[in-house]
Amino acid sequence: SAEQIDRVVFNGVANQYDQEPFQAKVGERVRFYVLDAGPNRASSFHIVGGQFDTVFREGGYLIKDGVDAFGTQNAGSQALALQPAEGGFVELTFPEAGHYPVVSHIMIDAERGAHGIVEVTNP
Repeated sequence: SAEQIDRVVFNGVANQYDQEPFQAKVGERVRFYVLDAGPNRASSFHIVGGQFDTVFREGGYLIKDGVDAFGTQNAGSQALALQPAEGGFVELTFPEAGHYPVVSHIMIDAERGAHGIVEVTNP
């Protein structure tokens, strides 16, 4: 049968981070903890214009401080892909002030409410 989904949310409320944006300063290291609560849909956490230099997924680092598992320097990631019931975190710094959209990169879910804004201001 077809999925009958009305809302996909961050922290239980659709669109809440449009109304109350995440706050950060230029150059400040920011960590986002992410859990795909499911019960049966994958998610892909993405900050448009951001570059994650640390990605931790399901108990292990994929990238830590810009170094990947193979020792490659200046590694980065655009998204944290999670299956249902998986979790992790990402870290990044924003190089300039602005409004950075946050979405589930499964775009139909972003349209259903899994989106928001990071408002980055000068220190």
